[in-house]
Amino acid sequence: MNKLIIATRVSDLALWQAYHIKERIEKLYPEITVALNKIVSNGDKILDKPLALIGGKGHFTKELEDAMLAGEADIAVHSLKDVPTYIPEGLELVCVTQRQDQSDVFLSHKYENLDALPMGAVVGTTSLRRRMQLLQQRPDLKVKDLRGNVNTRLRKLGEGQYDAIILAWIGLHRLDLLKNIPFTQKLSLDMMIPPMGQAALGIEIVADNAKIREIAQSLNDENTFICTQIERDFISKIGAGCSAPVACNAVIEGKNIIFRTMIGFPDGTQIMNEKIISEITKSKNLGSTMADIMINNGALKILENAEKIAFKDEMPQRL
Repeated sequence: MNKLIIATRVSDLALWQAYHIKERIEKLYPEITVALNKIVSNGDKILDKPLALIGGKGHFTKELEDAMLAGEADIAVHSLKDVPTYIPEGLELVCVTQRQDQSDVFLSHKYENLDALPMGAVVGTTSLRRRMQLLQQRPDLKVKDLRGNVNTRLRKLGEGQYDAIILAWIGLHRLDLLKNIPFTQKLSLDMMIPPMGQAALGIEIVADNAKIREIAQSLNDENTFICTQIERDFISKIGAGCSAPVACNAVIEGKNIIFRTMIGFPDGTQIMNEKIISEITKSKNLGSTMADIMINNGALKILENAEKIAFKDEMPQRL
């Protein structure tokens, strides 16, 4: 083959990711020309309400997958956290790139850090995972919904619509946007557990193309693949939907994997935390094992009730 087409979303961050993969492929396979098929996903169109209220899955991936199945692209580059655990027939997730810094980051034009926020301060985030963990630590805060691309969110912060907002550090770093924010605080993984797959790219391919498989797998990072597969197995087995406040993170330390999980209500109550340390060589079923532990401790009831109250009147006010 002499040409490869990458399906990508059109957001600034998605394009950065797609061009990054394009450059890596062209360096490894100089005989191949790589082009981008830029697609507007459903998630990029819905900007007036939280995606958790829309229902369904794959808001940022379905249109890219449709393009591959229609023969309009050979691979798709995704933020792995956006990729549902179900992959359509005919496609396969075969590569996860080396994970970067997974931290969330506190951003403000007024306050130095999270602890400096006064009682009742307005914090912007659409993520139920972040909402849950923020309100667990600071139940006095007023959390309001925050939609739009990264630049839109930063503009709303600058306009004073929020006292602070929480975003993923890696996206801001990749787009070189942190320098324009007066106050930033990178939140440790103990303060804010990430979602499944944060800070890694997932490469999905048309399953029956051996050459495309070879190219995609040449970009795979084995340790990241192991960790993110544990996270994806956990999410799949526990059945956490888009309205569920769930955090999960697997990291390798030496010969061990440390796997942390958290579920709870969006208002920061009914929190369930678990942590397992396992040898890497014995970690194949770690995600499923963790899901079984949490299910036996009542996780499904918590998730059921959490979904009922997500973005309802019981939740903090939304913009």
